[in-house]
Amino acid sequence: MAPALAGVPNGHSEKPPIYFDYNGTTPIDREACEAMTTMMTTHWGNPSSSHYFGVQAKKAMEAARRQTAELVGAQPGEITFMSNGTETINHALKGLAEIGEKERKTHFITQASEHVAVLEVCKALEKRGCSVTYLPVDSEGLVSVESVDAAITPSTVCISIMHSNNETGALQPVKEISALAKKASHRIFVHCDTSQSLGKLPVNVDDLGVDLLTIAGHKLYAPKGVGALYRRCTVPDLPHLIHGAGQESGRRASTENVIHIVGLGKACEVAKRDLEKNEKHMRAMRDRLYNKLLERMGSRAHLMRVNGPKGRTLPNTLSVSFFKVEANTLLSEVSGEVAASAGAACHSDEVHMSHVLEAMGVSKEWAMGTCRFSVGRDTTSAEIDKAAGVIAAAVLRLMPRDAGEGNDVAEEEVEGEEVDPSTVKLTRFTHGMGCACKLRPQVLERVLEQLRAAAPPMIDPNVLAGLGRSNEDACVYKVSDELAVVGTLDFFTPIVDDPEVFGGIAAANALSDVYAMGAKPIFALNIVGFPSNRLPTSVLAKILKGGQEKCTEAGIAVLGGHTVEDLEPKYGLAVIGLVHPHKVWRNNSLQAGDRLILTKPIGTGILGTAQKKGLLNPDAREKLQTTLLQLNRRAAEIAQESSQVHAATDVTGFGLLGHLKEMLTSSSEDALEPTPKKARTAENTQPSLPRLGALLRTSAVPLLPQAQELAVDDQCVPGGSVNNLKLVESAGSVRFAQGVSRELRMLLADAQTSGGLLLSVRGEDSKKLVTALRDAGMDTAAEIGEIRELQSAADVSIQVDE
Repeated sequence: MAPALAGVPNGHSEKPPIYFDYNGTTPIDREACEAMTTMMTTHWGNPSSSHYFGVQAKKAMEAARRQTAELVGAQPGEITFMSNGTETINHALKGLAEIGEKERKTHFITQASEHVAVLEVCKALEKRGCSVTYLPVDSEGLVSVESVDAAITPSTVCISIMHSNNETGALQPVKEISALAKKASHRIFVHCDTSQSLGKLPVNVDDLGVDLLTIAGHKLYAPKGVGALYRRCTVPDLPHLIHGAGQESGRRASTENVIHIVGLGKACEVAKRDLEKNEKHMRAMRDRLYNKLLERMGSRAHLMRVNGPKGRTLPNTLSVSFFKVEANTLLSEVSGEVAASAGAACHSDEVHMSHVLEAMGVSKEWAMGTCRFSVGRDTTSAEIDKAAGVIAAAVLRLMPRDAGEGNDVAEEEVEGEEVDPSTVKLTRFTHGMGCACKLRPQVLERVLEQLRAAAPPMIDPNVLAGLGRSNEDACVYKVSDELAVVGTLDFFTPIVDDPEVFGGIAAANALSDVYAMGAKPIFALNIVGFPSNRLPTSVLAKILKGGQEKCTEAGIAVLGGHTVEDLEPKYGLAVIGLVHPHKVWRNNSLQAGDRLILTKPIGTGILGTAQKKGLLNPDAREKLQTTLLQLNRRAAEIAQESSQVHAATDVTGFGLLGHLKEMLTSSSEDALEPTPKKARTAENTQPSLPRLGALLRTSAVPLLPQAQELAVDDQCVPGGSVNNLKLVESAGSVRFAQGVSRELRMLLADAQTSGGLLLSVRGEDSKKLVTALRDAGMDTAAEIGEIRELQSAADVSIQVDE
C-alpha cells in the first residue's frame, strides 16, 4: 500500500495517490522510526561525551555501524557515517584525486549514464586538472567491460560505476570491472554507488570486489540526511572533505547525527532480514504493472516500450516510454491518483530528455513519453491494478490519433470513461501554467527579429502601435482624427483548478492589454483550445461562463470566437477597443523624471506553481485568486483622471523586469517604418534623444503573500520565470545591488498572469495617483522606482536597489 502520511499539506483531506516513486525516496521503516524515537527521547547524548548519556549514544551508534556493515558484507570499521550519499561520493572521488595527484595519477573513468552526483563531481575534478573518461552505454543502458579496459591508462586512479541505474534499473557489470581493475599494472580503486540496489538485491563488497561503496539512507527506508561510505581497509586514509574535530575515528568531522544513524542501522538490519521476501514481492508487483499496462493499452500496446536490459534490472523498476505522449502532461493528469517520475520535460520549443535516455540513444518521440514507475515492498496488487487502469486511460487520451494502429479501439475505450466534471482539476491537464507556459522570450525575440528583417517595410501612417521592438501590448489603428481602434489577443493554459475561475482570469488578462493602451474595450471574441478526448465538454462550458461573466463586469459582450482541438485546455480573448489617437498610452514614451507605479503585487507565477503542489496557505491562496481576477479597468480610469501618463504596460509573461526593459526601448529604435531620407538628414542636425534608464527599488515592490519564501524553492519557480531572468541578465541590461537576494531577483522576473499596470507618470503626479488607487481598494499600489537620464554608455538600463 502507499506509504502512511502523518498529514496532507494545507489540511487537504483527499486520499494520497498511489506511490510509484520508491527510487526517488522511501518512507521510513516503522522499526527504524521506533529506534530513532528512543534516541530522541532517552539516549540523546553526544557520542563524544564520556558520561552515561554519551556512552549510551555511542553504543547505539556503533550498533548501527555493525548493522550497516552486515548489509554489505563489510567490517564495522570500514563504515563511515556521513550526511547523505552525495557527500560519500564527494569524499571518495575528491579524496582519491588528492591521493592520486601525489603520484601523477589523476585519470578517472565513469559512464555517461552515471548519477549526476558522480558526474558533477567529475566535472569539478576536471576543473582542478584531472582528466575524466565518460564511457558510452549501449541502447539498453549497459557499459561494456571492454570499453572500461580500453579506457584504462597508466594515470588512471579510479573507476566509478554505479551498481544499478536510478532511472532504468539497469544492472552494471561491476564485478567484472573490479576484476579488470585488479589486473592493471598499478593500483586502480573502484568506487560503486549502490544507493538504488540496497534492500532490493544482494550486495556484498567482496563479491563485487569494490574498494569504496556509497550507501544513501533514504533509498532503503531510512531517513533523509544520512548516508555511509564503505572504504576497504586496504584503501589509504582519504583526505578530509570537512575539517573540524576528530569524529568517526578522524575520518569525518562534525558531531554525528546519532538519531538518523540509528535509523539507518535499523533499516539496514530490516533490509537484510527481509531481502528475499521483498525482492520477490517487488519483482511480482513490477511485472504485474507491466502486464496490466499491456492489457489496458489494447491494440496500442506496441506503442509502449520498456527501457533497460531485459532480465538485468532492479526488481522494482519499470521505465517505459509511451510513443509521442508528453510524460509531464501524463503524470500531471494522473497526479491525483498516481505519483511517479518523468524521464523528459517537454517545453514549447524543445524536449529536454534525461542524460540517461540521451546516453542510451532514445529518440525524442519515445523519450518525451518516458515514465519511471518504481514499486516498493508495501505496494499491493490492488494498487497495481487501479494505477494501470488510470495510467493507460490517460495515455490513450493523450496519444496522437495517428500514432500507430488501433485508433478505433483506443477511442472507444476513452469514450467509455465517465469523468465527473466536479472532480476535474484543470492544472493537472497542463504542465505549464498561465503566462508561464508561453514561448521563452529568447525564442520569441529571435523569431520576431527574423520576421522584421525579412518583411518589406510597412508604410501606413495610420498604424500608431503594434510592430515595434518594444512589443506593444496591443495594435492601434487610427480611423479618424478623433478615433483609433485597438486590437489585442491573449490566451494561456490554466493557472487554477476551477474552470469558471480560470475563464475569468484568462478574460481579465486579455482585457488588460486594452486598458494598458489607455483604451476602452467594446467587444471580445473567444479563443479556445480544448482536449475533448481528455475532458468533458461541460468543463469547457464552465470556462466560457467564467470568461463571459468577467466580460460582463468589464461592460462588453462576447460576440463569438474560434475553437481548436488541443492537447491542453487553453482559453483567452481577442479584444477590440477604442481610444482617441492623441490619448494612446505607448509602452516606451516615458520621460526622465517620471515615477514608476505598479498597481498589483507580483508573484503570481510562483504562487500558481506552489498552489498546484498544495503549498499555499489559505490566505495566500485567496489573495492570489483575488489578484488574478481583478480587472485593470479601474486602475486605468484613475490614472487617466488623476495623472499624466507618459507610458504604460501590463506586467505579464516577461515579468516586471522584462516589461520594464521593453519600456526603455527608445522610440527611435521602435519605428514602424523607415524614416524618409530628407527627414533623416534633418534629424542629423538635431541633438539625439537622451538615453533613459530606470532605478527600481526592490523594497517598494508589492509582493503577494508567501511569494518570497516560495521563491527559494526551485520546484515552485516556473521555467518561464527562470528564462526571463536569464534573458535580462545575459543582455547586460540589469545591475542588481549586492543586497538584492536571488529570490527577489527571481520575483522581479516572475512570469505574471493577469498582472497589474506599470505606469510611468510625471513625478509630481505620483503621490496623488498612488493615494487615489489605494482609496479605490488597490491597497498594494506603490511607487516602485523612477526614470532617469543615463550619463554614459557604460550605465545599465535598469539599476535594481534594495
